[in-house]
Amino acid sequence: MNDSDTNHAYPRPVEILLVEDSPADIELTREALLESKLHNNLYVVTDGEAAMAFLRREPPHESVPRPDLILLDLNLPNKNGREVLAEIKCDPSLSMIPIVIMTVSRDERDILESYRLHANCYIRKPVRFREFIEIVKSIEDFWFSIVTLPPNSGHSE
Repeated sequence: MNDSDTNHAYPRPVEILLVEDSPADIELTREALLESKLHNNLYVVTDGEAAMAFLRREPPHESVPRPDLILLDLNLPNKNGREVLAEIKCDPSLSMIPIVIMTVSRDERDILESYRLHANCYIRKPVRFREFIEIVKSIEDFWFSIVTLPPNSGHSE
């Protein structure tokens, strides 16, 4: 990647936490982010309890940075995405982190509940790879080119 491809609004890599239990969706997200022009570090956890341990920097996550953005699936083992979302948004030290729900659910109740719990947006995952790439690029463009995010206070500890 050369400097002309870099988003100069972020002089450091963007920290992204993906909370997803599907190996195929993890790989699709990883590939989509590799194709993006945004320099990023992707961290992956595969269940809701691991997500909260990561965010609270509990072992083995003591030295991880605070994410700039969380991509959260709703259907997770151990603690589902709704529970994770509620816990994050009720925690003053985490509540400012934007959360994008990325799920296959088209259930209106899931959509309403996600927004009631203060998700920043709700995106239905497409099945086709090319569509998935476009979704991830649109997330990148919106959250890191258009929106001004709060400072990442946990990045340089």
